[in-house]
Amino acid sequence: MQTLLDAFRRIVGAAHVYTDGDLSAWEQDWRKRSQGKALAVVRPASTDEVARLVQVCVTYQALNPTSGISIVPQGGNTSLAVGATPDDSGHQIVLSLQRMNTVRSVDAANLTMTVEAGCILQNLQERAEASNLLFPLSLAAEGTCTIGGNLGTNAGGTQVLRFGNARELCLGLEVVTAQGEVWHGLSGLRKDNTGYDLRDLFIGSEGTLGIITAATLKLYPLPVSQLTAWAAVPSLEHAVQLLGLAHHHLGAGLTGFEAMGQFALSLVAKHFPQLTVPLHLDSPFCVLLENSTHESEAQARTQFERLLEIALDQGCVTDAVVSETLSQARQLWHIRESIPLAQALEGLNIKHDISIPVSSIPDFVRTTDALLQQAIPGVRLVNFGHLGDGNLHYNVQAPEGVDAAAFLNDHEDQVNTLVFDSVAQFSGSISAEHGVGSLKVDKLEHYKSPVALDMMRAVKRALDPSNLMNPGRVIRLA
Repeated sequence: MQTLLDAFRRIVGAAHVYTDGDLSAWEQDWRKRSQGKALAVVRPASTDEVARLVQVCVTYQALNPTSGISIVPQGGNTSLAVGATPDDSGHQIVLSLQRMNTVRSVDAANLTMTVEAGCILQNLQERAEASNLLFPLSLAAEGTCTIGGNLGTNAGGTQVLRFGNARELCLGLEVVTAQGEVWHGLSGLRKDNTGYDLRDLFIGSEGTLGIITAATLKLYPLPVSQLTAWAAVPSLEHAVQLLGLAHHHLGAGLTGFEAMGQFALSLVAKHFPQLTVPLHLDSPFCVLLENSTHESEAQARTQFERLLEIALDQGCVTDAVVSETLSQARQLWHIRESIPLAQALEGLNIKHDISIPVSSIPDFVRTTDALLQQAIPGVRLVNFGHLGDGNLHYNVQAPEGVDAAAFLNDHEDQVNTLVFDSVAQFSGSISAEHGVGSLKVDKLEHYKSPVALDMMRAVKRALDPSNLMNPGRVIRLA
């Protein structure tokens, strides 16, 4: 092992190889569900250094086949599925890409930006805006997550409805393979029909096939106006009805449509009393809508007000407010983004990142709520998410007064099985945007078709025959 560590130090410098001290920033996952033990945390500064590090590991593994050496690529370590932290074997190398944070180029005419994997998402948004352009990927962890991790999990966020997941926002990749070779695929082309789409293969693979070191991303013109509305709805059925009206009246201008349950919003009001949560006390659900257009603000506001007027007449909205200023809009979005933090302050919980056909969401929630209440009386449901694209964060909190840690220990597997069985019944997915990681890798065996699992294993064996890259995540070979 010392020989391996010495080789790492020669490649990246001794100052960027950590083997002792407090390594919890890399060894513990964001939700504090898992604490691993790394052989070393290594922080390369270039694609060449990443390739050389992988080559050293390949050679060492070949000479020491029982060493258990493997590589865990890591960006901002914000994974919610424990997909980017080491296990407790002490044999895994955390390869942190945080030093690789350069924006290599912005091509305004081609509407693209080429960036390194360690770039923080918020910095990319700001860099695009400085060029009067928009990079639309937006999610709660954008101040700390990195684009490499976003692509590795095919992250979604609040604007998938209009712009798609991370996969749809990426035109090309640079990847270090499991053999330590570099695939230079940083194309800015929107059309390239020359064989298998390797880019899409690596996106969403969570570092199990290779290491994304850079990406070419799509940019869009900045909208002229961006308005936000907050509406109270009598039920999820009415929320789906409102979504249909919004599609019809706003068209492509509808860039966000978030649903938030009353209990989820009550946690924000409880733990963040400085935030004023509108309209939630007398309504089971509230909806946050965003209208981004290239028309004037006056015209956008007229569209929004007409939509809400029709929705009120049809009874799918009981009350609504439209932001008058950018500050008000940001405050409304801040309330929505504060739900996960408020839930964390309420105590440990069981998270689900699921997707259901939009038309089936009301029936899914009604059915699954009843099953959970029957199985665990008093259980509290923190239901919120991206209703516009069918993605719910259907989270489960312990009953009032019940120890949260004990609740997880006693009921997590029972709750997961119940929820995932219901997801399958409604033709949904057990992972919409957070990835599979290690938390759901065993569950995937039950909810993915055997044919799909066999194909995934074949891809993994073909590209990473030594199982060097993030083993035990997404798919198990044995």
